[in-house]
Amino acid sequence: MPPVGPDIFEAIAEVRRRRVPAALATVVGTKGSTPAKMTARMLVRADGTQVGTIGGGCIEADVIRDARDVMDTGRPVTRSFHLHGEEAERTGIACGGIVTIMIESLDDPRVVLIGAGHVAQATAVLAKSAGFRVTIVDDRPDFASKARFPDADDIVVRELDALDGAVAVSPATMIVCMTRGHAEDFTALKWALGTTARYVGVLGSKSKRVQFRDALKAEGLDDATIGRIRLPVGLDIGAETVPEIAIAIVAELIARRRIGTSGGVGA
Repeated sequence: MPPVGPDIFEAIAEVRRRRVPAALATVVGTKGSTPAKMTARMLVRADGTQVGTIGGGCIEADVIRDARDVMDTGRPVTRSFHLHGEEAERTGIACGGIVTIMIESLDDPRVVLIGAGHVAQATAVLAKSAGFRVTIVDDRPDFASKARFPDADDIVVRELDALDGAVAVSPATMIVCMTRGHAEDFTALKWALGTTARYVGVLGSKSKRVQFRDALKAEGLDDATIGRIRLPVGLDIGAETVPEIAIAIVAELIARRRIGTSGGVGA
């Protein structure tokens, strides 16, 4: 197999620059005779197109399917293919060896905080230190500013009913609504539920959860869509102060990123 040329690295840089969902499959282990060599790579885009190769055959077809799951969940997976016996017959590659492939998302984990108050300030600092890219959204330029959020990757000042096209959202994005009031939260929430974000949370109480659920049903949203909401947002650690609330929120975001759940999700 020829060495990986610059094309795949250029493709990786391009999907990162454009924030296009994609996954990278890398050969991380080989034993015996295999068609793929260590560190062989294949980039898989959301539409199933690919750059590079990890050996061809049905192995790549399986990896492309797995890559789509990785793009949806944001969680890396590792698969081993035994290229002998029934597995060799299925894949069409009978080299007799074993190849192990790691598949990881190239979509940087991002948290979008809608609302630029004190809780957002504390949450942004913790989320950034935990490895998230942070986007701040608010309709008030004096609140959504670099002075208040010096470490934010993006700051969007826009009316909350006009966020379409203004905020970058992918299947790896997590959105938390924490505006100055119920009406603003509800507006932001309706927008968030129309995106592909993997997580949608709202700062608030259990009574607010009931109120929002009933209002969304009245607007015709189905149970599956409403069930995407995490309200109240954050792990239940008895948080009361602003720093404690921020810790609870970021802990839940980490749980969603790393293990796919925070326990007890839903509106």
